[in-house]
Amino acid sequence: MESTPTVLIVEDEQMLGDLFATWLEPEYNVRVENDGEQALEHLDGEIDMALLDRRMPGLSGDEVLDVIRERGFEFPVAMVTAVQPDFDIVEMGFDDYLVKPVDQDALLSLVGTLISLPSYEDAIQQYFQLASKKAALEASKSDSELESSDEYSQLLEQYAQAKRQADQKIETIADDIDFSELDDEFDS
Repeated sequence: MESTPTVLIVEDEQMLGDLFATWLEPEYNVRVENDGEQALEHLDGEIDMALLDRRMPGLSGDEVLDVIRERGFEFPVAMVTAVQPDFDIVEMGFDDYLVKPVDQDALLSLVGTLISLPSYEDAIQQYFQLASKKAALEASKSDSELESSDEYSQLLEQYAQAKRQADQKIETIADDIDFSELDDEFDS
């Protein structure tokens, strides 16, 4: 029997962290930490994915993410935050980015998708990460800002290459995610 996946929620607003936990607990084991330091103290190999707020007192979600990756944890991480994405996200090691407010369906969909990511080959993971960053920037930046950004141009090149590699892998991967729908969503 497969074990129930564990989701780490790092959210400084305790009521919001508890609400996310309530939404997820029927399907997942959930740990809620209300600051970055506590999250890092309790970081272990039982965690299957993390949801991080970016703006918290003490350690920010960005810093927590850096430490997670520095310690060699490769589980999926989503930023769930009120911070609108900026070009700095291109270099960050997260797998998805949701801007608050977030509803229950969006959070459940995000967690379900990311929990399944480790079972996919690296090419698909890379494509998903780049597509998420591309969509986040396109939702928050004007066309002129995007066109004048070297980071965004680099992201588009990486995205195109990752898409080609992912397309080659899709036929051999289980149908857990319909990538054609993801591509349509991120290309629009």
